[in-house]
Amino acid sequence: TSSLRGKPLPKGFIAFGEVGLAGEVRPAPRGQERLKEAAKLGFSVAVVPRANAPKKPVEGLEIHAVERVEEAMEVVRRLQS
Repeated sequence: TSSLRGKPLPKGFIAFGEVGLAGEVRPAPRGQERLKEAAKLGFSVAVVPRANAPKKPVEGLEIHAVERVEEAMEVVRRLQS
């Protein structure tokens, strides 16, 4: 989105996961650890695979769990507006 639309990603934004050929967003190893570390480092918004969504909220981090790339892009568009 950043280079496509010429708009920077939101400050404090992080995303992780594996993208499949059909656009599915697959889980990443150690997802919970990644989210906790991201919060410690000052990130405030995360887009993650649904399978990596935490059962409990991570303090200071707004988490958006997605299953497809299209969902992730929609989250980013909402955050940029």
